[in-house]
Amino acid sequence: MQASAVRHIKITRVTQKGTLEIDDQLAVEEPLEIQLVYGAAGNRTTKVISVTMRTPGNDDELAAGFLFTEGIINNRKEITHIRADGEDENKMVVELADTAVPHLQTADRNFYTTSSCGVCGKAGIDAIKTVSMYAQQDDSLQVSAAVFHRLPIALKKQQELFASTGGLHASSLFDAEGNLIMLREDVGRHNALDKVIGASFLNDQLPLDHTILLLSGRASFELIQKASMAGIKVIAAIGAPSSLALQQAEEFGITLIGFLGNEKFNIYSASHRVVFV
Repeated sequence: MQASAVRHIKITRVTQKGTLEIDDQLAVEEPLEIQLVYGAAGNRTTKVISVTMRTPGNDDELAAGFLFTEGIINNRKEITHIRADGEDENKMVVELADTAVPHLQTADRNFYTTSSCGVCGKAGIDAIKTVSMYAQQDDSLQVSAAVFHRLPIALKKQQELFASTGGLHASSLFDAEGNLIMLREDVGRHNALDKVIGASFLNDQLPLDHTILLLSGRASFELIQKASMAGIKVIAAIGAPSSLALQQAEEFGITLIGFLGNEKFNIYSASHRVVFV
């Protein structure tokens, strides 16, 4: 557990029997400013790309994942260095190679993004609809229905910060046999996913077309969009999908599963990847 991700406090708990002073933990929510440094040597530009409300931890992954899923950068080799600002731990500076040209027009944003909304800062509808370089790739991924039944249990065992605070979202990757590959937590569901994709991006593990993405809450449009950017073809959510999430999943041929739990789930699109034996 990241120490900076949790704040320990004293609270008053009220029950039918009266009140009790107890220790409690809250998930930390702080702003992260993502700065991009780019341009030819001797003519470098520093630009603030976004401020997002997040839970501290894995900030380098979050910055990289954000830049990739927004379509600003496409290749790991475009990044030469990611560092925290020396004077402010809530600023991440991403330096690009001299020859890298960021696609800033694809992420036309207002300045601020809340932890609850990954697209609230978008300036227009066209800016929301980023296009994945992996969208048309074929895949042969098939997953047994029995594997999906095991995923919520595995998530609950691993979701450390949620267990202590009750206030975080999780995004996790599993292989086709249901083995956990990676899990990240954050107050922002889109941030948790950006951290997962950012870690995979920085480790040259894209596309993620061989994995299952499990979301701890609902499946919203921005999560499907970000997953499609990483080539993810199977998404399962503990909660419900939105209509726009389903539309996005159908457009990119993504298997979308919702209401996963209690050995039940709904298949909303691309059911051919779910195998019943």
